[in-house]
Amino acid sequence: MLAGTARIPIQVPTAIRALAGTETLRAVWENQAGGITFEVAGGPRRRFIKWAPVGSGLDLRPEVARLNWVANFTSVPRVLEYGEDENGAWHVTAPLRGESAVSERWKRDPARAATAIGASLRAFHEAIPVDGCPFKWSAQDRLADSRRLAEFGRLDPATWHPEHQRLTVDQALLRLTRTPPVDRPVVCHGDACLPNTPLSADGGFTGHVDLGAMGVADRWADLAVATWSTVWNYGPGWEEPLLDGYGVGPDPERTSYYRLLWDLGP
Repeated sequence: MLAGTARIPIQVPTAIRALAGTETLRAVWENQAGGITFEVAGGPRRRFIKWAPVGSGLDLRPEVARLNWVANFTSVPRVLEYGEDENGAWHVTAPLRGESAVSERWKRDPARAATAIGASLRAFHEAIPVDGCPFKWSAQDRLADSRRLAEFGRLDPATWHPEHQRLTVDQALLRLTRTPPVDRPVVCHGDACLPNTPLSADGGFTGHVDLGAMGVADRWADLAVATWSTVWNYGPGWEEPLLDGYGVGPDPERTSYYRLLWDLGP
């Protein structure tokens, strides 16, 4: 799902305005489906509200379940509240320290940021036990989802990355049937793009956000997208520093496979 800094102005849903009360409310992130993340300022009461409007196709309940489970093993936002009404659903979370890895401060220092993000992803993968994880994100399950999207005519090559747009839907799905052997199964983040790793002022990582797809998969399902995201956010040349921070060399075959799978996802 493509996402970016929220457009201005934003029409604030009534439920979100009520949750903020008299405190300062700021839209900080928006995805293509219309989901918006708001920051509520106010010192010790600072918090974030993620909003999913009715009809967006976004379901926040899986993310709440994942956050509550994974909080036993690593640093993620603490869920404070979940709610829904006739207009949409929301969850409220406590903030993590630091600022997004795509803030202006870190865009000016991509070498340090990319290395820190690689290290943070390695720490995430090593901290969370695969045995007992109730969530899956396997290539097989994701490919099945992509096939269902194709059946309903909801895969459009024009929306894919330029390197994939020369493929038809059938050609892309055929390529994805040739799944590379699993390198190492881990509990994957599920959306390991740069904005989802906050960094502290000294360049350390402070946790992970946006875990709605988290589940067991090959670690390259995360690494392929994390390295790709360095190109989107920092420009070319920062993929290897991220892999160095993680402690692994490039794997072109798995990277190519999981990037195509990402493009065909919901």
